[in-house]
Amino acid sequence: MTATGLIATALAAGPAAAAGIPTAVGVDHIGVTVPNLKEGLAFFTDVLGCDYVYTAGPFSDPKGDWMKTNLNVDPKAVTTLAMVRCGPTQNVELFEYSGMPNQVKTPLLNSDVGGNHIAFYVEDIDKAVAYLKSVPGVKVLGDPTPVAGQPNGGERFVYFLTPWGMNMEVLTYPKGLEYEKSTDKRLYSVSKGQ
Repeated sequence: MTATGLIATALAAGPAAAAGIPTAVGVDHIGVTVPNLKEGLAFFTDVLGCDYVYTAGPFSDPKGDWMKTNLNVDPKAVTTLAMVRCGPTQNVELFEYSGMPNQVKTPLLNSDVGGNHIAFYVEDIDKAVAYLKSVPGVKVLGDPTPVAGQPNGGERFVYFLTPWGMNMEVLTYPKGLEYEKSTDKRLYSVSKGQ
C-alpha cells in the first residue's frame, strides 16, 4: 500500500484514541521507600521543609498474597506510610517496609534501572547548597553545575544524598530554559506557578 493509501485508510477509520491513561489529569504523588519512617518524615519535614499530612497503617496480609498481588512485594511484608506535601504542587508518599527476608537495603544509583531522584527548585542555589552541607548525614555531590548548549541550558543544578543514600537534587533556572525559545511547549514551573 502506498503512503497515500495508508493515510486514506487511517482517515476513514476515524480519530485514533488518545495516548495515555484514560481520564488521567496528572501526577498525584511520588512514592519513596525509606529505611525508617520516623527518620524519613523528620528529614522531609525538618530538613526539606515539606508539610506532614497523615500516617496510615501498618498494612499486611499474614495469611495471604495481597501484598505480592497488589504491591509486588514479599507476601510477608508489612508497610506503614506517611504523606507529606512539598511546596504547592507535589505530594510525596513515604513507605517503611519490614518483615521481608530479602529486602535490598542499598539505595539505587541514578544509573540503575528504576533509579530515581526528587528535584527541588530553589531561588538561590548557593544558599541552598551551603544549607545542605550543614545538615548532618547529607552529602552534596560536587558543586552547582551550569548547563549551556542543551534544551535545559540556563539551569544550574547539584545532586545530594539523603542520610540513607537516596538521590535528590536542587536546581534553579531564574531566566528560563533554552528549549523555551524553540517551542510553545512548557514544563510546569514551580517558580512561576504554571
